[in-house]
Amino acid sequence: MENLNTKVITGKVRFSYANVWEPKSINGSNPKYSISLLIPKSDTQTLNNIKQAIENAKKIGLSVFNGKVPANLKTPLRDGDIEKPDDDIYAGCYFVNANSVNKPGMLDKYKNPITNPEDFYSGCYGYASINFYAFNTNGNKGIACGLNNLMKIEDGEPLGGRVSAEIDFEGIDVATLNAEMDEIFG
Repeated sequence: MENLNTKVITGKVRFSYANVWEPKSINGSNPKYSISLLIPKSDTQTLNNIKQAIENAKKIGLSVFNGKVPANLKTPLRDGDIEKPDDDIYAGCYFVNANSVNKPGMLDKYKNPITNPEDFYSGCYGYASINFYAFNTNGNKGIACGLNNLMKIEDGEPLGGRVSAEIDFEGIDVATLNAEMDEIFG
């Protein structure tokens, strides 16, 4: 029997919309953990692995699709340059939105568990363990991406409007400021 692997360990990706600490409900649905993975278009190995896993999920999911893969099947691998042309974060990337009802395991680059929400955030970089599966819900048919585990390997500029403290205060010279305050307050 053919080995139809639907699990992928990505190469280095950037994490966006990291909802990995508490599950959230979208439009009254079951609460889920979720994340968007920004995959550089240059990472052909990860992209090929994802494409193969999607094809395998289609084959495994034939029963979900009543024996025939629909022509207009929704798939999770999307082109950031086409779908989000006004967002520089997505430029030169594909992206996949992954979710799960179970909290993902999160490790640092030394394979220690990450337990502090400040240590894993939208904008950091790492690897993801994801899987692909077929769905047929209320007439919507497609392949979805499940979220398994995450490994942070590098900090990055936080996404979502938050700026780092270093950037906020980069123009302040504490030595000069202290001297001025000493003159004012004695």
